Amino acid sequence: MQAVAVQHHLGIRRQWIRRILSSSSSPSSSPSSHSPPPLPAATSSSANRISISSSSSSSSSMASASPLNNNSRWAQKTITIPPLPRGCHLLTSKILKEIGHDLSSFKCGLAHLFLQHTSASLTINENYDSDVREDTETFLSTIVPEGNSAPWKHTLEGPDDMPAHIKSSMFGCSLMIPITDGKLNMGTWQGIWLCEHRDEATPRRIVITLNGIGM
Repeated sequence: MQAVAVQHHLGIRRQWIRRILSSSSSPSSSPSSHSPPPLPAATSSSANRISISSSSSSSSSMASASPLNNNSRWAQKTITIPPLPRGCHLLTSKILKEIGHDLSSFKCGLAHLFLQHTSASLTINENYDSDVREDTETFLSTIVPEGNSAPWKHTLEGPDDMPAHIKSSMFGCSLMIPITDGKLNMGTWQGIWLCEHRDEATPRRIVITLNGIGM
């Protein structure tokens, strides 16, 4: 219907132009004869209308639209873990010992842990049965080839170095944990692991950043 209306308008304009051209040679033609004929009234069909509605309500439905709480807090600390043997190690108690004082001042927030190394990793997993950590190390050693027969080109730092880089990328170097009422809000059986992927490890640094609302 919209296309028909456009064609109709074009037809009226063509008639108007022909009338002007035909009357321009006659001196008796008056200016009023040049005025275009009235266009037809717009159709009321809903097919020809685009309706844009907006709410006049001033209230927001998103909590994030509220102003920042004046009680927001930040804290950051870098801790150093002494060299550990190759494998997966439970670090939850060590982490809490280092950040416990600052952590207790947060009502709600996030704890971000960032490992500053490329041959170790962080992950969250079983905190009770040590067999899980041993089995995880067995899995990693099985799935990533190692030794002189492995296909890796990067061997300048030893045959275990390139496999360590791969394992580090598999688990990652950072964690994000919610904070609730001054505590890390993890599951009952969850713990923070540092996975050491080198045969001869060096000290490992972890940057811990806390952000949230204070008590």
